[in-house]
Parts: sequence; C-alpha cells; structure tokens
Amino acid sequence: MRKLLLVTPMAALCLYAQPRTSPEKEAAMKADLAGQIDAMKKQAQVMVDSVFSFGELGFQEFETSKYLTGILEKEGFKIERGVAGIPTAWVASWGSGKPVISLGSDIDDIPQASQKPGVAYHDPLIEGAPGHGEGHNSGVPLNITAALAVKKLMEREHLPGTIRLWPGVAEELVGTKAYYVRAGMFKDVDVCLFTHVAANMGVSWGASLNQNGLVSVEYMFKGESAHAAGAPWRGRSALDAVELMDVGWNFRREHLRLAQRSHYVITNGGDQPNVVPPNATVWYYFREADYDHIMDMWRIGDNMAKAATLMTDTTYTSRLLGSAWPGHFNRPIAEAMYENIKKVGLPQWTEDDQTLAKALQKELKQRVVGLPAKVQEMRPPRTETPNDFGGEGQGVGPTGGGSDDIGDVSWNVPTVTLRFPANMPGGPGHNWANGIAMATPIAHKGVVAGAKVQAMTMLDILLHPDLVKNAWDYFNNVQTKEVKYKSFLRPDDKPAIWLNTETMARYRPAMQKMYYDASKYDTYLQQLGIKYPTVR
Repeated sequence: MRKLLLVTPMAALCLYAQPRTSPEKEAAMKADLAGQIDAMKKQAQVMVDSVFSFGELGFQEFETSKYLTGILEKEGFKIERGVAGIPTAWVASWGSGKPVISLGSDIDDIPQASQKPGVAYHDPLIEGAPGHGEGHNSGVPLNITAALAVKKLMEREHLPGTIRLWPGVAEELVGTKAYYVRAGMFKDVDVCLFTHVAANMGVSWGASLNQNGLVSVEYMFKGESAHAAGAPWRGRSALDAVELMDVGWNFRREHLRLAQRSHYVITNGGDQPNVVPPNATVWYYFREADYDHIMDMWRIGDNMAKAATLMTDTTYTSRLLGSAWPGHFNRPIAEAMYENIKKVGLPQWTEDDQTLAKALQKELKQRVVGLPAKVQEMRPPRTETPNDFGGEGQGVGPTGGGSDDIGDVSWNVPTVTLRFPANMPGGPGHNWANGIAMATPIAHKGVVAGAKVQAMTMLDILLHPDLVKNAWDYFNNVQTKEVKYKSFLRPDDKPAIWLNTETMARYRPAMQKMYYDASKYDTYLQQLGIKYPTVR
C-alpha cells in the first residue's frame, strides 16, 4: 500500500499585520520598483546570457547553481545547498518573519538543442550538445532581479517579511519538486510565485484541462546472453521483453482516455547484434489529468512489463525517476498579479526583434505574426461538462498535454506561475528553435518586464495581509476541498541525480570554452560575433 502524504496548510494560520499604506504611497512604491529594475537591465542581461552559455542538463546544473548562488550570497542572502539530497539544488533566504514569499523557476536545458542565439535557422554552437531550447536560462535571473529590488525597498521602508529563491532542478525530467515538498521546503511558506518563459505575458488560475501530471518510470529487464547465431535457443533476450512491452503499450493506447500522453525511449538495447541481450531498459512517461488516472497508467505499465517477462522467460525491476501533479493555481494571487501585468505591459519590440521572430516563423513554416503587441487576457479556467466521464456523446473530458512539477508545489501552498515574454511564438518546444531568442534583446527585455510584475506582486503580498488570507481561503475551501495531495513518491524513492552525467561529461569541455565572459564582452552575441538579427 502506498503511503499518503496529507498536507496541513499551517501557513494559513500564520497571518501577519502591517500598517495601512495609502494607495498613493503604494503606487509610488511600485513606480520605485520599476525604476530600480530598469536600472538593473545590464545585470539582468549578464545573468540571462551567462546561464544560457552554461547550457546544463537536468541534475548537472553545477556551473549555473554556483553562478546564481554566488550573486545572491554577495547580496546578503543566506544559501542552503544540496537541498533534498540534490547536489545542484539550493535555497537562498533573506529577511525575517511573515509573510514568507517563495520565488522559483527552472534552470535545466534540453538534449541536442545547442543553438546560436539571434540566428533564425538551425546553427548549433556545438553539434549534438545540449542547449536552452526551453528558455530556462531566464527565470531565476528574473526572480533575482525582482528580489533585489524588493529587498532594497523593504530595507528602506522597514517592511518585515522573508524572501526565498530556489531553482527548479531537472524540470525536464520532472525530477525534483516532489522531493522539495517531501523535504519540507514549503512548510512555512505563505505564497509561491513561480515563473516560466513564454512568448507573451500572462497568468492563470484554477486547474487546466490541457495539462497533465505524470510518473516517469524506468523498466529494467534481465535475461541470459548467448551466441546469437551459434546457440540462440540458450539465450533469453531482455530486448525482446522491452519490445514486447512497447508493442503491448502501443495497442493499449486506443483504449485509454484522450487525456493520456505516454512516450518511451529505449535507453539500453543490448551491446552488439551477435550477443543475445542479457540486459535492456525502457523509460516511460505516463501522463494523465489526475492522481487516480496516473496511478492507473502506472499499474497498466507494470502489468505490461510483467506480461513481457512471461513471454520471454526474463525478469524485470523498475524505479521511479520523476513525478508531477497536475497544477492548480491560486485565484486571488493570480488576479493581483494580472493587475500588475496590465500596469507593466509588454516590452517595446524593435524592428530587429520583429525581423528575427518573423524569419524564424517563416523558417518553421508557421504563421508569420512576429512578436505579440497585446497582453493576453486572464480568462476563467475551462471546466469539465457534467458527464465528461460517461459514454458516447457525453463529452471528452480533459484533453491532456504537457506537465511541470510545479504542480506538486501548487497543492502544498498557494502558487501562481507568471509567464513572461522572453521567447518567440511558433517554436515546437523542446527544440533548438526555442533557444534562438534566449540570449538576445527579446529575452533581456522580457525578463525585465517580468521582473517588474514579480516585484509588484511581492509588494502586494507584503502590504496586504488580506491577500494572503484570501489566497489560503481559496486553497483550503476551493482547491483542496475535495482533492488532497498524495505524493507519487514512495518512502524509498530517491532523486535520480545520476541522470545526464555522461552526456555533460562528453560535451562540457567544449562548452566551457564558450562560456560568456562579461568582463570582456558587452553581450553574448558580441562574444560569439553574431550580427543581430541573422536571417536567411
């Protein structure tokens, strides 16, 4: 039986008192924050470009974490490293007392996504190397910029409160945030403000019908080797078991809900063709819209693996490599953040920015629209129809999609995700094309605009105890009224910190030669000798 982790929102009981601030004084404070952040444009650009140049895969973000914590340490933040048993995880804290505001964003990148920034076609920095094809080089620099501005204002205005920053390690592997929760990182947090790169500015609340949670499971089959030509009857092929499991799963897909997304890679298919493979491994992501359906997919996967062993006289073991709950985001905080989004608006895009975006869209054979001119509206979440889980003609239910392990955090503390405009519309995601903007003026301006929204929302939380009270009221009486968080992690599960070790060891020596040197070059584009924009 799996152990259920039930969360008691103690932070809801820890309200704080602040003297009233006039609307005029609050508006002046927000203007001050915006001015401070404009003055930090250069620092933000250097951080964005530096993390882009490190280009580290999940669990191997050593240069990135060393660099970012070094900045925060110099600014007076106390650093706790190796959080939750993860070498590249950390928490940076400043201040004291309530409210405790948690700022998070991801830092890992994508395999084989190396790409020269500012070049509107495929042109790798290093062929086959990883790169920031998701844009995760921008979020923590945004949070640092916002936090430093708010810290200065808190010191001047004598405002109590605690700021905490942390990185989403190995988000592409959904490998860490459930462990952060298990380690108690959010037990005294009042609000979590997460950030994720996007092509526009936005925030949403509630559950999403096009996002899934998941479990990431590795199945390791063991057979018996033999000469594949001389005595194949003496062998028991672990690869046969892997392939039979995959065939069985692919037939089963037809009879799973539309919400499901499942994918696999064979990470070990044997050694060489003339040896019957004694070991083989397949790695699955099982995605669905809620805890029970995810657990059901995991059960089906285990059954497929067991059936494959019966057909091949092999055995198998499995291990959990990552997990994520579907996210549910906080309405009162989202509404407050949206008001700040409207205040800040989108950056002023130049003709060069638009030229790069349109050239990439043309290259990818997408609709040529350039960069956005209008902030997205915040719409109420789409809800299921009453008979979504019934028979024919009674609705399709959730339609499924991607995942982010910020979902686990969102079920333990009131959380929102700020989407900020540091990338370009039209990219396929998890691809070299999604890295092109990420060390260019587009990313630099998007991070500055996002930092203003983040800082203003932090100020709202500092000045308005009722906002935190309402956030917890929504969390307790709407979000978790019927659904309670139960971790997918079992007591003996541990973070998969060995993942990507070999890949980074292969590419890091060449990548190190291309790290951004801000002491010599104004921008990373300048260091690389790239004319902005470079188009066909």
